[in-house]
Amino acid sequence: MDLPAAIAHCLALPEAEETTPFGPEVLVYKIGGKMFAATQPDDFPARINLKCDPERSLALRDEHPSIVPGYHMNKRHWNTVMLDGSVPSPLVRELIDHSYQLVVASLPKRKG
Repeated sequence: MDLPAAIAHCLALPEAEETTPFGPEVLVYKIGGKMFAATQPDDFPARINLKCDPERSLALRDEHPSIVPGYHMNKRHWNTVMLDGSVPSPLVRELIDHSYQLVVASLPKRKG
């Protein structure tokens, strides 16, 4: 999966929004005001930071050399996924969805 496809997948998730709270060079994807993904589009190779269950993070890092502790993030809860073609696209999509779902689960329940 390339970066434009990863970004499109992030933005296709319900109520996801793209923001630039750290300046125009960092794209941050949020749900309910909380970040679930971040990338710097000018980086090469392209990469995306994704929230991940801590135990799963360790397993993914062991299985895939292109999944490393989150760059500039809490290394226990975030992974950086290199979008160099070595991580299968279905897994990248699943990891984006997993990150999104972790953040959705942490949001306050809506009263209505």
